[in-house]
Amino acid sequence: MLESLFADYRSKRGEPTATVNFDAVLWQRLDDLGLTRLTGDESRGGSGASWVEASVLLGAAAGAAAPVPLAEHDLLGGWLLEVADLSEGGGLRTVCQPDDGGLARTVPWARSATSIVALWKSDRGWRVADVPAASLSVTHARNLAGEPCDSVRFDICDLEDGADVSDDTAALYRLRGALARCAQAAGGIARVVEIVLAYVDERVQFGRPIGKFQAVQSLVADLAAEAALARAATDAAVARVVTTGWNDPGTPFTIGVAKSCVGHASSVVVRNAHQVLGALGTTLEHELPMLTKSILVHRSDFGSVHEWDTMLTDLSTEAGRDGLWPLITSRSDHPTA
Repeated sequence: MLESLFADYRSKRGEPTATVNFDAVLWQRLDDLGLTRLTGDESRGGSGASWVEASVLLGAAAGAAAPVPLAEHDLLGGWLLEVADLSEGGGLRTVCQPDDGGLARTVPWARSATSIVALWKSDRGWRVADVPAASLSVTHARNLAGEPCDSVRFDICDLEDGADVSDDTAALYRLRGALARCAQAAGGIARVVEIVLAYVDERVQFGRPIGKFQAVQSLVADLAAEAALARAATDAAVARVVTTGWNDPGTPFTIGVAKSCVGHASSVVVRNAHQVLGALGTTLEHELPMLTKSILVHRSDFGSVHEWDTMLTDLSTEAGRDGLWPLITSRSDHPTA
């Protein structure tokens, strides 16, 4: 169903442009199918799916460069509202973490949102507030991919009126965001591989397809290997979350591995894909730049590659020789969050 949905979207979206805007028509179609709140509790109007289904949806949407905030609306914003036991109004939502003064920078899709869910640390601890976007000051900006990524100014009173949540909510929010970005980047990478494989068979130079040249084969092989590693690491992290939950002490490690593998793979895939396609892959009309820019944006969200590599190093050294294997294979009796 998802393959058909996003293949149809790709065929009808028109030529790519330098800037990307929220697609309300696609969002409505996803909403009609119950996909915009895929992991939400059924008692709250969600579809009750797991991270397995969510990962597939995020990857398919990213592979089509679909300009819709699925991760922000469902896996982050919707989840925070459930944690805080706040009612979920209709419309589109995004999510952010304002600073002490109430300013949140680089908020995805803020200009198109109906409400913005804020995770904020007050003097009394962490709080979640669901604030109507119409009451906020939104300064427009865009990220590397040309997507809306705005600054939002909150009134401290609105944040103070939010609901209390546990101290571990911020850490879980970061882990969930990181895993969502891994799924999106892996989906974009998979589509890039498809484009490259098709191109090296179609493009003829010196009387034969360029895929027959050893130098091109080397680029494609490295690209495909990194794509497979990114997908495997992401799937392993999703499986860990679904099987043992977010409270498993090995879950941060597994997500860190995924974030690291996806981050390093992104660099290789983007570089090699553009080398293979050459000037064609840099034109505004081609699909490739739209995908590779989004991949690079997702690579840096919720922590840089360096930050996650450092975290993995610290966890490994702290575990020591005897503790590393249990960290990798640990299990927990806690239910999946």
